[in-house]
Amino acid sequence: MERWKGRVALVTGASVGIGAAIARALVQHGMKVVGCARSVDKIEKLAAECESAGYVGTLVPYKCDVTSEEEILSMFSAIKTLHQGVDVCINNAGLAHPEPLLSGRTEFWRNMIDVNVMAMCICTREAYQSMKERNIDDGHIININSVVGHVTYSDAIIHFYIATKCAVTALTAGIHDELHDQKSHIRTTVLEAEDIASAVVYALGAPLHIAIGEIIIRPVEQIK
Repeated sequence: MERWKGRVALVTGASVGIGAAIARALVQHGMKVVGCARSVDKIEKLAAECESAGYVGTLVPYKCDVTSEEEILSMFSAIKTLHQGVDVCINNAGLAHPEPLLSGRTEFWRNMIDVNVMAMCICTREAYQSMKERNIDDGHIININSVVGHVTYSDAIIHFYIATKCAVTALTAGIHDELHDQKSHIRTTVLEAEDIASAVVYALGAPLHIAIGEIIIRPVEQIK
């Protein structure tokens, strides 16, 4: 992780849970972390905690609703102005609504698509462009997925959610292929986990000649 000290990481959905844990871990390893969410109160509190703990890096809270492309683009513009650009993009923001395929409400389907799929794609595109314009060839794009992106569950209330996570799996593979076509050494990783901050650090810290394509983490009690 030494090579990442002082470099910039964007973490979406950084106010709670996995996103907050990732942000904390990266700050602890000396990175400048932009943590975004619709509400930044909790990120501001986390930033203060990181500062009090004497961590080497910094956490910058940024208010952004990732269902809005305009807000995402504004965030990337602000990051460019303040920090030159993004070196690591961690697409963590995600949500699930219990809306079956045969009776679900369209607005909630659309919300899942916007957060779980579209936001990831827009942030990935903007992060790549940020790296490309600065000739950053060792950047990293990490997509936080769910195990349901690989395994189908027969539970009607999450069928649409499952579809969005299968899309994340497919899109990450597509991003990898497009980066390869561009002869880029920017790496992509898709993570499926419930506690994955250490896995993010592991993926970022891997030697440059190794690409950690995917890490799947399950609780020991989980059967499948």
